[in-house]
Amino acid sequence: MSHTHRDLVVWREAKALAVSIYKTSESFPKHEIYGLTSQIRRAVVSIVSNIAEGQGRLTRGELVQFLGQARGSLLELLTQLEIAVALGYVSISDFTTLEIKASTVLRLLNGLMGSIRAKTKTAGAI
Repeated sequence: MSHTHRDLVVWREAKALAVSIYKTSESFPKHEIYGLTSQIRRAVVSIVSNIAEGQGRLTRGELVQFLGQARGSLLELLTQLEIAVALGYVSISDFTTLEIKASTVLRLLNGLMGSIRAKTKTAGAI
């Protein structure tokens, strides 16, 4: 395992996604500040925060649990972005760009969880 969450590629990609989401949501209507804008921002911050928190835990199982929570928040974010597109707050072009970034984070999360689970099974077999 890495020594710090900053060493994780998935954390760096999730942080970059968070910055992109914040910039994109700046243009949302002001009446959405406590609605969709807030929901989207909380979801994306939850992704990167859960990765960091999981890395700070003591066991691989705890890390996998927090990575799973990050994955859930990522899927929540994608759903909220689709709603934002349907409402005309996000263009299809911007959505596509954000979806590609989110897909990268999802792939990295899945890969890291799979790798940790495989190591855990191997360690348990010894």
